Amino acid sequence: MKERREGSLEAPTRHPLDWKNPQFYDADALESELERVFDICHGCRRCFNLCNAFPTLFDLVDESDGGEVEDVDKREFKAVVDNCYLCDMCYMSKCPYVPPHEWNVDFPHLMLRAKAAAFRRGKTSLRDRVLSSTDAVGRIAGVPVVAQAVNAVAANRTGRAMLDKTLGVHRDARLPPYDSNNLRKRVGRKRVGPKGVGKTPSAPVDPQPTDDTTGRVALFATCFGNRHEPQLGEHLLAVFRHNGIDISLTPSEVCCGMPKLELGDLDAVARQAEQNIPMLVRLVDAGHDIVAPVPSCVLMFKQELPLMFPDDADIRKVQQAFFDPFEYLMLRHRAGLLKTDFKQPLGKVAYQVSCHLRVQNIGLKTRDVLSLVPETEVMPIERCAGHNGTYAVKTEFHESAKKIARPVVRKVDSAKADYFGSDCALAGHHVAGAVAQPDTAVHPLELLSIAYGLTQ
Repeated sequence: MKERREGSLEAPTRHPLDWKNPQFYDADALESELERVFDICHGCRRCFNLCNAFPTLFDLVDESDGGEVEDVDKREFKAVVDNCYLCDMCYMSKCPYVPPHEWNVDFPHLMLRAKAAAFRRGKTSLRDRVLSSTDAVGRIAGVPVVAQAVNAVAANRTGRAMLDKTLGVHRDARLPPYDSNNLRKRVGRKRVGPKGVGKTPSAPVDPQPTDDTTGRVALFATCFGNRHEPQLGEHLLAVFRHNGIDISLTPSEVCCGMPKLELGDLDAVARQAEQNIPMLVRLVDAGHDIVAPVPSCVLMFKQELPLMFPDDADIRKVQQAFFDPFEYLMLRHRAGLLKTDFKQPLGKVAYQVSCHLRVQNIGLKTRDVLSLVPETEVMPIERCAGHNGTYAVKTEFHESAKKIARPVVRKVDSAKADYFGSDCALAGHHVAGAVAQPDTAVHPLELLSIAYGLTQ
């Protein structure tokens, strides 16, 4: 075990992902690096309560004959890797040994390297490949008749038992339904928002630029926002237009790449970037900023793609133009351009800050915007909600995901708030399935729409 040293007090820096180097996938080199980093983690143990990857590692060490990482059967390292869902919270909030510290620990990207090596060796399950193929599955499941059938199976106990047994999707995990009336169809029919949204007259669109924003925005709807919960995009469109922001959908899109990144299929991530980036660059060059309603998708363009392609000028251009929706609204507020003509107070809001939003290092902008609403108190909960991409729906990890969510559930229940929300809709639904009052779960974009009187 390495001798403990003081951690670095400097701001963390992230090295580019060296995924095109053959050594990245070399089994011996990977095993050596896993053992090195696991030994450091074993000696530190600060991250014991972040997720299940670290308790899994520490149990393996403690139950080994010698009580050290070198005594653990290296085949057992896979259990640690499988329990990491790349939330990045250990890197950003806990680990004292991240770069520029000499030990150079980047636990999430080491787990990603291990996932990528496993994928390249053909060790990835059919279940995991299917769950990460959001575009391919969505194109089929989004057809009206097919969507009804898929949703019926997902809501049926017998169907869920079959999925659990054959595909490894836990029978109690919430699966987001497919909406064949997706966001692109709704916007194409010039429908402003959900029933009751957009009925209140909005201010004329006046895309006033600021030092940080252009006032002209392209909405990257995301797979989830387009096919599963199109109302997220509708609320976003309504709120932005109410604030005089010129906003429209991007002309096209494919998946941002986060599901394939979490799988370790880095070549697929590159192919998806090859389709998205040129289109987004054209929008940026035409004077548009870009927003997306899902924190993981925003993080993909702001962090992961730039780390995969550090020398790509187009990806850097998109990175600089990409914003979280509430980050964008707060920038407009600081420039005196955000409307505060709120019609309805929200009371007390329990707000779970998603991991992929926290690691963007933009602060609690959702809290800040919602706090502008009179008679509204926002209580942030900075703990993981446990959903984490596809982690919570997998049979072998569902109970761990529920355990990770328990501190959030306890805080929501003790708050006795009027509303509970998370920027990550899936995390919000996961927590809502365990809280005492699940009907209080409302996405922050909808809460803001309610406050403006745009949703009835």
